[in-house]
Parts: sequence; structure tokens; C-alpha cells
Amino acid sequence: MSIYTLQCEMLTERTLQSTFEVFESPYNLAKITPQWLNFQVVSKERVEMRKGAEIDYVIKWLGLPIKWKTVIEEYQPPHLFIDQQARGPYSLWRHQHTFTETSEGTRVGDRVDYALPLGPVGAIAHAVVVKRQLLEIFDFRQKALAKIFGGRTRTTVKPHVTVSDHVSAHD
Repeated sequence: MSIYTLQCEMLTERTLQSTFEVFESPYNLAKITPQWLNFQVVSKERVEMRKGAEIDYVIKWLGLPIKWKTVIEEYQPPHLFIDQQARGPYSLWRHQHTFTETSEGTRVGDRVDYALPLGPVGAIAHAVVVKRQLLEIFDFRQKALAKIFGGRTRTTVKPHVTVSDHVSAHD
């Protein structure tokens, strides 16, 4: 199974705490996700961010509704949190969000390790559509965040994807 890694980074002039607060609310995800995904948090109760918190979403991909659940695997405010897919379209989805205070402001880093199901069919889907869409989503995300942060941001690492072939005992 191939493991893909999407990474990007931006710098905002906002404080570490105020930057983290924007990301800490799962309800802000709809604001930084392209409208064509029709992203909605559908958790029955209001989500309070903490280690172990579960967040239920629905997205539309190619017109089909897809249920997605993530669990906050690690939570170290205001420096880091990691969400991992518990149920959804990927074989693996682990998104690490990092926040680092610098002399220029706060550096925001995203690293998503992901894998697709269906072996060779998943690899073809990645090459044809998934990689391009994920790059578009994270490019949109950086632009939307720049608006939320009042335009005082700059991209320091554009969204990009790398691949490593990793075969586990379960493949």
C-alpha cells in the first residue's frame, strides 16, 4: 500500500493563541473547505476539543454523500493537535496540525499522511483525481485562512504531496 504525505505551511502575524483558536474549533472547517465539498459537522452534541474527542462530518465527493468520523488522537494546545480518521473514505488519514511561535508571527504547519483503499484502483484514483483535489482543497484552505487572519499571512510551503511505498503485514 502506498502512503502519501501532503504538507504545507503558512505564516500569520497573529499570536500563537489566537491562531490556534481558529483551528481548534471544528466548526471553522466549513469556512476553510471549498463549497463543492459541502462540508458539514454533524456530531449530535457540540464538540469540545480534547484528546479523544470524536467529530462526525458529511462531505459530498463527486456528488455522493460520504460520512466521515475523526478522533483527536493528540491534543497539546496551543502547539499541536492530531486528528485521525476512525471511519471514512481513506484506508489511512492522519492530520497533524502544528503551531510554532516565531519572531515573524505564528507558523502553521499541516502534515497529512493518507492511503487509499482498493490497491491498484486506489492508486489510479489518486493519480487521476484525489491528489489534484487534495492540493486544491489545501490551497483553498490557505487562502481562506488568509482572509480569516485579515490578509496578514504568507505561504511558506505550498501544498505538495510525496509518496512512499509501504507494505504492512495486513496488505
